[in-house]
Formats: sequence, C-alpha cells, structure tokens
Amino acid sequence: MQLSKGRPCGGGAGQESWVEPLGGHDPVQAEEAGQLRYEDPWYDALASGWGESAGEGAQSPAAVPSARTEGGAAAADVYLEVQRSAAFQEVRRRYRRFVVPAFVAFFTWYVGYVVAATTVPDLMARPVVGAVNVALVAGLGQFLSTFLLTWAYARHARLRRDRAALELRWDTQELTRGMNGGTS
Repeated sequence: MQLSKGRPCGGGAGQESWVEPLGGHDPVQAEEAGQLRYEDPWYDALASGWGESAGEGAQSPAAVPSARTEGGAAAADVYLEVQRSAAFQEVRRRYRRFVVPAFVAFFTWYVGYVVAATTVPDLMARPVVGAVNVALVAGLGQFLSTFLLTWAYARHARLRRDRAALELRWDTQELTRGMNGGTS
C-alpha cells in the first residue's frame, strides 16, 4: 500500500483510520472524530429542523397537515379561500402584466434573429466594424437581452410582488395554524 502523509491508505475504518481536522492540528482517532467541532461559521446557522436530530429535550417539529388527511379538507378550503382573495388575484395580475409582454417581446426577438439568420444571410453578413458583422452583434444582443430580462424580472418581483406574496403566505399560515389549534 502507498502511504499518504505518513498514513496507510486503503479500506477499513478500524482503529487505524485517522481523521485529520483542518487547521493543522494533530490527527485524531476516528472514534474521537465525532467530537470534533466544525469551524464552519454556517454550521451553527442551520435552519430549524434541517439536518438536526431531535436529541433529549428537543421539541419535535409539528406536522404540517396534508390535504389528504381528515384535517386536510379544511386546509384545502383555506388555500382555496386565499386563492379567491383579492390580494392573491392582485399578485397574479401583477405577475401576468410583466411576464406576458416580456415573453412576447423576447420570443419575437429570438425568433426574429433565427429567421433573419436563415432567410437573409446577406444582411447578417454585412460588416459593422472590421470583422464584426450584424449576425455577431445580434447574437451578442441575445445574451445581453437575456441578462437584462432576468434583471428586470427580479426587480419587478422584488418591488411589485414579493411583499404582497409574503403577506399572503403569512396569512395562509396563520389560517392553517388557527385551524389546528396552533400546532402547525
């Protein structure tokens, strides 16, 4: 077997397996490795219930009611009520008012580029500056317009929809929590 940093390489995780912590400290036996503290600053900032085991004294997470259980019919009614609300319809309207025109404009621009590249190659081959032709400029414009559309969508969502959608989410959670006696 080959040696790696003075340790035997190969299978087996018995007494001879070593775990070397970061930071240049001495190697630690595998049995003691479970006691190592991670030096990652994000390690302690896990979201509640994500990757954490319920140890002694830990509260078990409350179960979210399913739409297929006996309490689910009431939960489904809550979601239908929220869907029919004026606030939800306003969020959907704002979404559609941005997405539909943006899709039509971008799709027209994309198809126009493809059609122009295949039907009028003389126009696309016309030089603009030096070796740069119309096709290259339009192709780079496709990338630029993609990034601009992404930026505009994210900005629109942040300024016009996110706050209202978050309020709807909180209202929905409060309604479902009230249904189950405050357990979810």
